[in-house]
Amino acid sequence: MNRRPLWQITVTVAVEAEDAVCEMMERVFARPATVYAREETSMSLISVFCEKQSAWNATRRKVMVSELRQIEACGLRAGPIGIAVKKLRPVDWAEAWRSHFRPIEVGLALLVKPSWSKRRPRKGQAVVVLDPGLSFGTGQHPTTLFCLQQLVETRYPSRPQSFLDIGTGSGILAIAAAKLGYAPVDAFDFDPEAIRVARLNALKNQVHRRISLRRQDLTDLPLNGPGRYNLVCANLIFDLLLEQSRRIVKRLAPDGTLILAGILGSQFDKVRRHYQGEGLKLVKNLAVEEWQSGSFNLEHR
Repeated sequence: MNRRPLWQITVTVAVEAEDAVCEMMERVFARPATVYAREETSMSLISVFCEKQSAWNATRRKVMVSELRQIEACGLRAGPIGIAVKKLRPVDWAEAWRSHFRPIEVGLALLVKPSWSKRRPRKGQAVVVLDPGLSFGTGQHPTTLFCLQQLVETRYPSRPQSFLDIGTGSGILAIAAAKLGYAPVDAFDFDPEAIRVARLNALKNQVHRRISLRRQDLTDLPLNGPGRYNLVCANLIFDLLLEQSRRIVKRLAPDGTLILAGILGSQFDKVRRHYQGEGLKLVKNLAVEEWQSGSFNLEHR
């Protein structure tokens, strides 16, 4: 059992905005969020749990406030909003998550399952073993699932293909890419804790020698640096997708595909138009409830 204390960051919002705020919290903290709804008040308490008090800082608070304003601007009534932080006694959170995490199949090519699952893969099916815990990214969320689906659909075993994961979180996409035969596979994240967990997950899946994982701030990534990839995934918050679009597109090979995931449906057209201005065209998109994701190719293809 994990005997270290945890820090709980909780946002109280109207039930109507529950899903949108939950997704926002997961992205900002790179961890899964839990939801408790109070029926008598029509309010929801959405929490993330961090091992270090420093996880709650001025930068994250600023991003959260900005995202909450955007959620309300999209027509979802979020207020009145309250943000609270408190220290908790140690709890075995991995055990608590067991009842919520089930194996998922991505076509016939990929199976993602927890270590305690006895589910056997189909013949020729790659397997990613990933246990839920404090790190975000288990494949259960539809935005992560869309990225996994695109990894499978875009893979051509007869040709070499490279992959870049921007904002890797638990490392699930990079691990799946390595299992599917992408090479090289590079991944980075701003959060050092995410990189630590991603490296552990890569080691558990025996692909640690096939993945380059590093801590990197997207805003500091050289605009014209080396490295172009056949497939790039950016599962990021809305503001970063717009503000750093040139840096993201510059990582794409001429014949490459860019996956943008986890965007509010009401914001997706703005993202699509923005990336059209960068020379890309939308080739596939998927909307699940209020979320929308898409795949893009360069216009000259």
